[in-house]
Amino acid sequence: MSWFVPPWKLREAGVLSLNARNALYIAEGNPRRLYPRVDDKLLTKQLALDAGMAVPDLYGVVSNYHDARRFERILDGHDDFVIKPARGAGGDGIVVVTARLGEGFLKINGARLSRDDIVHHLGNILSGMYSFGGRPDQAMVEYRVQPDDVFAAISHLGVPDVRVIVHRGFPVLAMLRLPTRVSGGKANLHQGAVGTGIDIATGLTAHGVWHEDSIDRHPDTMQPLSGITIPGWQRILELSARGYELTGLGYLGVDIVIDRTHGPLILELNARPGLSIQIANRRGLRSRLELIDREGGKDLDFAARAAFVRERFAA
Repeated sequence: MSWFVPPWKLREAGVLSLNARNALYIAEGNPRRLYPRVDDKLLTKQLALDAGMAVPDLYGVVSNYHDARRFERILDGHDDFVIKPARGAGGDGIVVVTARLGEGFLKINGARLSRDDIVHHLGNILSGMYSFGGRPDQAMVEYRVQPDDVFAAISHLGVPDVRVIVHRGFPVLAMLRLPTRVSGGKANLHQGAVGTGIDIATGLTAHGVWHEDSIDRHPDTMQPLSGITIPGWQRILELSARGYELTGLGYLGVDIVIDRTHGPLILELNARPGLSIQIANRRGLRSRLELIDREGGKDLDFAARAAFVRERFAA
């Protein structure tokens, strides 16, 4: 059996290729001068806060080696927290701490971290080890999201998130990204997380993709991936739609986590979202993008754009 699919068949199925994404949507819709709004997570968080959008609390920022050695000052009594590079990508450099353990800390995978281990990791972030282009960076220390209980049976450690592709302010395709044992609790597909398609009209999950293969059950828990209602779906659609005004980018990925106490929170935005979301949904992006270009009104607010896609993209 051959896995080769002729390009004309992919076009016929409405699949958006990498070259077409870059030329028709990223180059056309995303001016490079606006990239810092998504590439710098500190700036993204501030823009979201200024717009009154919900984000995980920021406990503090480590900007130099002196601050790194005194990082416990910014924890302010919090025993669990997340460390992430402000200009990181793909989940690299993120450390999730779940508790204090004597003089040290406990990572989400059960590994112990000494205080010196954390100082060393902060130093690596400051040096630019995880940043775009290896430039010097800052480390963010923020609230550890407590995932909604609905994900307990289909996730291994970590925090699932919802990735939404947004075109001209219209959410066009969405997937749930689920951590696995292989991904080390991270929700990034290239690190081994599962992507599960979502019906954009109802917020119901469908089948999934893992390492580019279609799957129907979570590889660790063996629980079905389909038929789960994403909590706060209307809110998620509206938050993702607002990413357009927040950044000015015509084509972007919006990542949203669902905290059991605070509900949907904006986690990150991406100017170059990947295309595996098409495999997770078993649906090409191109026809929806073209429909938005033809029929999507230019003066609709975020609520009207969310309502438009729920009506037009019903499964």
